[in-house]
Amino acid sequence: MPVTLAGQLVVAISSRALFDFEEENRLFEAKDDRAYMQLQLQRVAEPAKPGVAFSLVNKLLAFNAKSPSVEVVILSRNDPVSGMRVFRSAKHYGLPIQRGVFTRGESPWRYLKPLNANLFLSTNEPDVRSALEAGVPAARVYPHSARASDAHPNEVRIAFDGDAVLFSDEAERVFQRAGLDAFQAHERERADLPLAAGPFKPLLEALQLLQRQESSAMRIRTALVTARSAPAHERAIRTLMEWNIEIDEAMFLGGLPKGAFLREFEPDFFFDDQTGHIENAAPHVPSGHVAAGVSNP
Repeated sequence: MPVTLAGQLVVAISSRALFDFEEENRLFEAKDDRAYMQLQLQRVAEPAKPGVAFSLVNKLLAFNAKSPSVEVVILSRNDPVSGMRVFRSAKHYGLPIQRGVFTRGESPWRYLKPLNANLFLSTNEPDVRSALEAGVPAARVYPHSARASDAHPNEVRIAFDGDAVLFSDEAERVFQRAGLDAFQAHERERADLPLAAGPFKPLLEALQLLQRQESSAMRIRTALVTARSAPAHERAIRTLMEWNIEIDEAMFLGGLPKGAFLREFEPDFFFDDQTGHIENAAPHVPSGHVAAGVSNP
């Protein structure tokens, strides 16, 4: 029988999103890839420090305790030589990561399709945009984000923005074109009409399936963290009900800064389409920008 990843949650992640390679990356961005390779080779036996998405990956892999449920694949612009350090670092931390694609500076996003990836995390914005255009949920990791709290070792906590992330950007377009009053009226009139899917709906569905695995001691806790407020809250809730998707927490903040609320929720990762929200959140929690919708032309 051929090897297959069918039925598993597949996370593709760049080496810099998983590990802290910020010092080494300065050489890479200087277009001195030979010096970068040499530095990584010199440090091949030195485990890299955990990066922004480390906690998310570590906890998701815990779902494999009894049966294969989650596959994490390194998808990196690194060269194969530097890939040795990535795999050694994963082994050091007990991360059962076996697969990787290293492209030495070329965009790796095209390998997402044969992987059937459910999520792509990278620090490279063009790669993230290409992935989103190809229909893969993807986010640009902010490498200087705060690291995840260790207060919830048995829960994968993920927070999502609503419009242009879980939902389409239909309502956001109304808001940007005509203002808050028009937005509220638009959503009030369409409260019973489900919003179209946004780029991260497939990931939320995949997480819901993973959550239903009663054999795992690890659980998933999700939160909707949105600038919406009443009465626009109702359409968001009814949309999730129509999708048969349950969210554990919902924060309708009416434009309040999200960072302080996310600090209290303590997610392993937060996804939002607006850079302002990400910049407000990043000092508190691991954060990633979803370059989708009207706010990201």
